[in-house]
Amino acid sequence: MLPIIACSVIALAIVAERIWSLRVGRVLPRNLVAQVWRWEKINQLNDRHLQELQNGSPLGCILSAGIMNRQQTHDIMKESIEDTGRHVVHELERYLNSLGTIAAITPLLGLLGTVIGMIKVFATITTEGVGNPGALAGGISEALITTAAGLSVAIPTLMFYRYFRGRVRMLVIRMEQEALRMVEVMHGQREHDLD
Repeated sequence: MLPIIACSVIALAIVAERIWSLRVGRVLPRNLVAQVWRWEKINQLNDRHLQELQNGSPLGCILSAGIMNRQQTHDIMKESIEDTGRHVVHELERYLNSLGTIAAITPLLGLLGTVIGMIKVFATITTEGVGNPGALAGGISEALITTAAGLSVAIPTLMFYRYFRGRVRMLVIRMEQEALRMVEVMHGQREHDLD
């Protein structure tokens, strides 16, 4: 039971942290591309704004990589955005492997508890026989409790794992759209419809 309890505490901490970190407003601040374009139009896209942009949000980090290469060709600008985007995606997926691992091992830990409980039942049968149901009940209840505990941790953990994977995919797609929009506007391939 102790490993299952430890897994549940770790899973709860990861879920709370990911709920906080993967908020849309934190990852994709509203009107960020429009703000960048306003800075560009009035020639205020300086190092201070770039640093603020880079440290402000994951989308800002991606946009700042492209902006630093805005004097280069369209392809070089897109390549720098993609390189930075890979690092940002890795950061958005932080702890998700651990959450998936917890979802996979807690039923196995419950099964291990079941096996240990059944071993105790058979050890009791060997020493006392089958005539004492009270002695057998302890091992059987241990087996059932650990299985239930393992499944009780694994099921919600797996649900959150799948939810966060989908959320990261959605955020990545939206960041790609915003970054591509900025590249196209800066290279004159799209109307300035950022407001």
